[in-house]
Amino acid sequence: MLKNYLKIALRNLVKSKGYSAINIGGLAVGMAVAMIIGLWVYDEFSYNRYHENYNRIAKVVETGIFEGKVYDGGEHTSYPLGKYLREHHKDDFDYVIQSSWIDAHILAYKDNKFTKNGAYMSAEAPRLFTLHMLSGTRDGLKEPNSIIIAESVAKALFGKENPMDKIVKLDNRLDVKVTGVYEDLPFNTEFRELTFLAPWDLYEATQNWVQTARDEEQWNNNSWQLLVQIRPNATFEGVSEKIKSIKMQHTPEARFLNPRNYLLPMSEWHLKGTWDDRGQPDGRIRYVWLFGIIGAFVLLLASINFMNLSTARSEKRAKEVGIRKAIGSLRAQLINQFFSESFMVVFLAFIFAIVIVAFALPAFNELAGKQMTFPWTNGYFWLAGFAFCFLTGLLSGSYPALYLSSFQPVKVLKGTFNAGRFAAMPRKVLVVLQFTVSVTLIIGTAIVYKQIQHAKNRPVGYDRSGLITVEINTPELSSQYNRLRSELLGTGAVVEMSTSSSPSTFLGSNNGGFSWPGKDPNFHDNFGTIGVSHDFGKTVGWQFIGGRDFSRKFSTDSLGMVMNESALKYMGFKEPSEVIGQTVKWGENPYKVVGVIHDMVMSSPFSPVHPTLFMVNYGWANVINVKLKPGLPIRESLDKVAAVFREVNPGSPFDYKFTDQEYALKFAAEERIATLATVFAGLAIFISCLGLFGLASFTAEQRTKEIGVRKVLGASIGNLWALLSREFVILVIISFLISIPTAWYFLNNWLQKYEYRTEITWWIFVAAGAGALVVTLATVSYQAIRAALLDPVKSLRSE
Repeated sequence: MLKNYLKIALRNLVKSKGYSAINIGGLAVGMAVAMIIGLWVYDEFSYNRYHENYNRIAKVVETGIFEGKVYDGGEHTSYPLGKYLREHHKDDFDYVIQSSWIDAHILAYKDNKFTKNGAYMSAEAPRLFTLHMLSGTRDGLKEPNSIIIAESVAKALFGKENPMDKIVKLDNRLDVKVTGVYEDLPFNTEFRELTFLAPWDLYEATQNWVQTARDEEQWNNNSWQLLVQIRPNATFEGVSEKIKSIKMQHTPEARFLNPRNYLLPMSEWHLKGTWDDRGQPDGRIRYVWLFGIIGAFVLLLASINFMNLSTARSEKRAKEVGIRKAIGSLRAQLINQFFSESFMVVFLAFIFAIVIVAFALPAFNELAGKQMTFPWTNGYFWLAGFAFCFLTGLLSGSYPALYLSSFQPVKVLKGTFNAGRFAAMPRKVLVVLQFTVSVTLIIGTAIVYKQIQHAKNRPVGYDRSGLITVEINTPELSSQYNRLRSELLGTGAVVEMSTSSSPSTFLGSNNGGFSWPGKDPNFHDNFGTIGVSHDFGKTVGWQFIGGRDFSRKFSTDSLGMVMNESALKYMGFKEPSEVIGQTVKWGENPYKVVGVIHDMVMSSPFSPVHPTLFMVNYGWANVINVKLKPGLPIRESLDKVAAVFREVNPGSPFDYKFTDQEYALKFAAEERIATLATVFAGLAIFISCLGLFGLASFTAEQRTKEIGVRKVLGASIGNLWALLSREFVILVIISFLISIPTAWYFLNNWLQKYEYRTEITWWIFVAAGAGALVVTLATVSYQAIRAALLDPVKSLRSE
């Protein structure tokens, strides 16, 4: 019997090739989109699960209140905090790992020299990360002057040689012995860029500023990271409650900030790793929910198409049902027949969806910045897929199976059967729902792009073109500033060169404790602080609104200060003339304000510029800024610059970054979201139009004789086109009216997360509605005009 059901189902699919293609194709595309988004969501939620003790690992982070808002201090911690936790809370932790930031360092062995990302960490770090050791053990960092490296680094440095016990030079100054090789960390972990680990004790011994922080118990110097693994009987909430007041106890002068430490579990790092100014968890989780909802809606649209066309076509089979019942078919047999056809279509769509996903996944990975693979061996994936097939087949087949099988054969065969005036109402409701979702997605995509463009058009306060930065990762670079600058300018390829404590695309330091004339004694200040060389302003192209740049002509500029416009207003001054020449004290150092510049966008382009002070300080230099000469070929200029760097610092590879490219990365997350949203919105419209095309075709087929009569009575092609299109246009207009308040509500809430944001303008709604209407008319018109052009003699011949 089942074989017979399937044979009949297959014949019906072949008989109606067009409808079958629309049904199977639309559903397959919807399923494929849902699968890809599902894989993306799964990958997001599976971040960091590579580490065996994932559920017990956390960062120690800090938050507090500043100017009435919750501030997110992030994972920046002070040196003494780690020591305090080890001594006073040892019963709560398996490990307390002191860590530097993962940063670029030079590794060299013989003639092989590479810049690799690594960090200095406590000796227990490999155990906390549960690194998969290929050589050596997880205790490798307990040896003095040791290093453990990733497999890829071992191959790059040593080729086929055994790396164990080899001596590697770190940053051209430290000889370290390889005591272990570990498996490269996967892409979906926060530490995927960690390609080597060196002991924290070595960091302390070779960095004077770290020794100072240790010896002087600098609780206010938040320059490091603290990772912990709690004991099995402890909880993150319980330990957080114990440690929350430690910072405030040791820094009573910072009581106005109400600093609080707590543990941020590894399970929340990727999706809830930040806080908004109301103290609520924030981060990528909102994008996960957004795309999860989009995936569900796209799948819903495809399912609606399937159900609409299935129910529409099923009404044409009323006579078939009558004949079958007249010759003895039981209702149960008819129900099984309709369900078998529905399940066959869904199963075929599922197969095609798998093929689409397999071919589309590499392109999607590149678009989304992922490394996902198809879960061929994942039983849960196949279980979910078959469950969906069953539910979709059940829902879409329920109408023809249960409703049509109940017809009385006498009425059907006499021709007195009428589906009723409201039979098409469910289909109309579903079409409205389809286009409401589609138009809302289009409006949302337009607003996201408008927000990105709004931020891109924001004045940045300096000139990014031709500006490159080079990290200072060896003593040679920092000690030979004058020689390096002279030789770079002598190449003819460089306009200017300078050093700074942070690149122009990153604000790396914030400090308080400044005083100036007229400051309110109760005002607690917080400024971005950047140490620069005299030539920094000329290199980046500062834009002054008052005063002058630093100059070597004035010996007093060794304690000079330039502030941005936000700092001017923050300090309570209205005009640059009110502050220029004034003395701003920081601790015991008096700085003379020589100039005020337009705000430089150094942090997020979506946020207000932070009040920032620039001071001449060569000792803080972390990066070298080089301005290439305009008009010269970039490649030629870089070759000349590279030659100088190799001459001055022969032990280091020349690694540089273009400032305009680094600035563009600030938009990467939003642009990726916008691109994905555009793709999914386009697919949603495509699926909706596919269903509309099928319904328009069915409607035209149903009204063939009516069209013939109207043509005989003198109706024009335009009249007939309007007749057949009007119903669908009305449905789309209703969808548009529903989508306007829906889109405005959600997008307005989304924009509130950005302090520097665009406005939601009326023309976006009009353009989205007009676009949907044009697409609808284009979709329906083909079938409408085709039906209107039919010869009425052929349409009416059977009458």
